[in-house]
Amino acid sequence: MSKKNGLADPSRLKPFDPDDQKLLRVVIETPKGSRNKFAFNQRQHVFELKKVLPAGMEFPYDFGFVPSTIADDGDPVDVLVLMDEPAFPGCVLKCRVIGVIQGEQGDKKDKERNDRVIAIQNDAHSWADIKTVDDLGKKFIEELEEFFVEYHKLSGKQYKVIGCKGPDQARKLVKSGMRSGR
Repeated sequence: MSKKNGLADPSRLKPFDPDDQKLLRVVIETPKGSRNKFAFNQRQHVFELKKVLPAGMEFPYDFGFVPSTIADDGDPVDVLVLMDEPAFPGCVLKCRVIGVIQGEQGDKKDKERNDRVIAIQNDAHSWADIKTVDDLGKKFIEELEEFFVEYHKLSGKQYKVIGCKGPDQARKLVKSGMRSGR
């Protein structure tokens, strides 16, 4: 891994686990239950506080990115990770991809895609039986979608859910991001 200013750069890791290409690597930026939204600053190789959510709102699950990818919004591919206990910023997880929430953000004139891969940490006991987003149930998915809608409202942006697809579509998104990435 490349170093700059003495700090490692997790964004340069390979997107898939070298020992098991079915497992996606995810770098956690914001842990489950946090009101603080962190983001990795690639230029300075540090995790920065980007915003603080209002009282009563928190990240429902760990949130991070797939290293060495670029999504349509110019950031690495986003991932929401379901696992038994929260991780911490900078933690690298091996995850099973189960689907993707497809969405677009922006205002009426300028819209861009901002999809969110949904994955399960490979050793998560509570989520072991979940294979696709459909296994989570409709209400669960609706609540995840509503979180992203409300989260974007805080920045004055609209987020519209286009659909929710399974693991094959999520892997295509990651592979597309790999071609766009470094």
